[in-house]
Amino acid sequence: MSHTTLAWPETYGDEARPRVGFFPGSTIGNFEPEDAAEFLAQAARILGSGSTMIIGIDLIKDEVVLNAAYDDAAGVTAKFNLNILTRMNRELGGNFDVPAFRHHAFYNAGHHRIEMHLESLKPQNVSVAGSVFEFARGETIHTENSYKYTVDSFRTLAESAGWRPVATWTDENALFSIHALKL
Repeated sequence: MSHTTLAWPETYGDEARPRVGFFPGSTIGNFEPEDAAEFLAQAARILGSGSTMIIGIDLIKDEVVLNAAYDDAAGVTAKFNLNILTRMNRELGGNFDVPAFRHHAFYNAGHHRIEMHLESLKPQNVSVAGSVFEFARGETIHTENSYKYTVDSFRTLAESAGWRPVATWTDENALFSIHALKL
């Protein structure tokens, strides 16, 4: 992943006041761990000394719960994932046969992440952006990761980026957490 240095807008105002960063949901889980650490380090540089960061984290939970969330019975996540092929057809001149792929999501316990894939249901050749790609039946396109953390593993990640954990809240089932971090 290429990194772009983020900067605070010049029109912010009073530089002497402490700042608060807010990163809701659990979007940081979509970053590779080293990219998540870099994001947190950049947030620290932008927000500056004395700042606070409030961030949501999806916690590691039972595989059955995770797999059901990313392969939901209503097929919402599958439609979202398959839409990648539709967009490549439209925006990159591709010729994906969208119904010839299926959504496949699973929890990879060794990496503490959900992996989303699009699996080819038959041997096929696809062209996109002037290149041809050959797919065997069962071959996948790995489209997304969603990393899950324990409270302690996220605190360690935040500390590696210069933050000091000051408070953590979880829901009653310990499925999600909100972290308050200070510089």
